[in-house]
Amino acid sequence: MPAVAGEVVVGITVIVDAPLATVFLGELPMAEAKGSPLFTLRKQSSDCKKFAVAFHSLQVGPTVGPVRIRLQDVSALAGVSEATVSRVMNGKDGVRASTRERVLRVLAELGYAPTALHPSPHAGVIGLIVPELDNPIFPKFVQSVEARVLSSGYLCVLCCATRTGATEDDYLESLIERRVAGVIVVSGRHADVRADHSIYEAITSRGIGLVTINGAMAPDENGMPPVPSVSTDDHAATVAAYRHLRESGHERIGLLIGPTCYTPVRRRLAGFVEAAEAYGVAGADAIDDRIIETIFTLDGGFTGAQRLLDNGITAIVAASDMMALGAIRAVRERGLDVPDDISIVGFDDTELMRFTDPPLTTIHQPVTRIVDHAVDILFSQIEGQPYDRAERLLAGELIVRGTTARAPSLSSSGPTSEDAHTVN
Repeated sequence: MPAVAGEVVVGITVIVDAPLATVFLGELPMAEAKGSPLFTLRKQSSDCKKFAVAFHSLQVGPTVGPVRIRLQDVSALAGVSEATVSRVMNGKDGVRASTRERVLRVLAELGYAPTALHPSPHAGVIGLIVPELDNPIFPKFVQSVEARVLSSGYLCVLCCATRTGATEDDYLESLIERRVAGVIVVSGRHADVRADHSIYEAITSRGIGLVTINGAMAPDENGMPPVPSVSTDDHAATVAAYRHLRESGHERIGLLIGPTCYTPVRRRLAGFVEAAEAYGVAGADAIDDRIIETIFTLDGGFTGAQRLLDNGITAIVAASDMMALGAIRAVRERGLDVPDDISIVGFDDTELMRFTDPPLTTIHQPVTRIVDHAVDILFSQIEGQPYDRAERLLAGELIVRGTTARAPSLSSSGPTSEDAHTVN
């Protein structure tokens, strides 16, 4: 039977809905049960696991709600100041990614329920859908979204639409059935111009918030996308990459792109053609043999780069870092050198690209800023606040590292000034 106000609970109550257990001992008035526990197992330990296993099956006493976490406890376990803990819990800027991750991990281990400290009438679940986790850019999006969502009092549910498992539609239907508060879709079918987008209408018609990342759907009669979207400015980024290579003396520049049914791919292709024409290349036909459509993988970059090398290019713009790494392998298998013989530019700037051999020149996707905009828009939808449905395009940055250099015929002239710094 449920306890009433003033009733005394005798025995032990264990909360096991988190990696750790919280234990209430002895006589505990229900009024206090909603506050701080008498005793909390705060560290990962075998004793904690024993309590969790033993008392979960016994179900002794009524289950008490979320645990109230003290800032000083989190501060001590994470090795940071209480002010830093507070900033992380409230989603504030000014905290390094590694520190934020450590604090969030400690909070999770303590069984932190965001609504325990910051009750919200809109507390619920946010669904996050990504196409895969093999490409490191998507775990980067996942990490950023989870940090924002958790700090705002929501639970984030990750759905990975793999080729052999559940589809994006499967996940979306499941999220609708569970009445989630909102959904964020990263590089999903919204970016495919051939796809049926009616599932998104089913989401919004039920009052569920929805934001897409990287690739807006076709605009309506008012010139607005059906749902708000936040993307990297793929067109401008590709222009910057092409310009960097031309200013380094390269005239035969190749492009490795993914399937052209996707909006981001079409924008990068358009940027490449526009940049080529700006440097005197007469139309797309003149560079047709320098554009290879492949897939966003290491193998796709490898096979595509082989075709470009056969066509006599001296530089490659790849549509992802994974494709760029595949292209480097193709160059080396021909006995050529990167960057002395062939220059290569990637796209994404995931963490490991600074440590490749040589470090990869690439376009930096502003993941954190994209996610901040997307989550802000999503929360505005959930809370019934006004928001702008127009697509937001955020500028990427060309990060110049070791895979680009002067064209082979000009190498004796020495490196350009751009090879030593970041180009916006």
